[in-house]
Amino acid sequence: MPGKRRSRSVQGEDVLKGLAAGFVGGLVASFVMNQFQALCGRLMEGKERSHGAQSLQQGQPQQSNRPINPDNEDESDDATERLASAISENIFDKELTKPEKETAGTVIHYLYGTATGAFYGAAAELAPVVTAGVGMPFGAFVWVAGDEGAVPALGLSKSPAEYPLSTHAYSLASHLVYGLTAEAVRRAVRRAL
Repeated sequence: MPGKRRSRSVQGEDVLKGLAAGFVGGLVASFVMNQFQALCGRLMEGKERSHGAQSLQQGQPQQSNRPINPDNEDESDDATERLASAISENIFDKELTKPEKETAGTVIHYLYGTATGAFYGAAAELAPVVTAGVGMPFGAFVWVAGDEGAVPALGLSKSPAEYPLSTHAYSLASHLVYGLTAEAVRRAVRRAL
């Protein structure tokens, strides 16, 4: 019996280490994803920009059933800024200024990215198969669940069908960069632990 307790304890420690490694991986990956999107944005400057140069998170909100105040809506707000506005207005009864929305949106982006990375790191300890494809299937999953699923379902963007293929490709590429980075950093941190 003592041997079984020891293996469970080690497994629990491994999951915690995986959680920590995934947290760091998600944080770094969120930063790298932002840099990738900024680079893409700079490359698109000078060209006529359309929704094809945005992710669904950056696209326009739905016109109905959305949890944001239409009087405080700015079409340039991305989904994280819209979510920050909804939280602030519905929970704290405070309307955010544009700079406050940008800051709160960035915080939400990093919280989501690090939490998702932490979950991934823990899952990698329990089922190492999730790391197959060097994190890119994980990035694709985050894209499908987030950009293609939760963001439009919450009314933070229009339906995925309302965006051109180029928007989906850009968004998927951004999330593949996220997944690849999260896995590379997770592996390095996990080895160090």
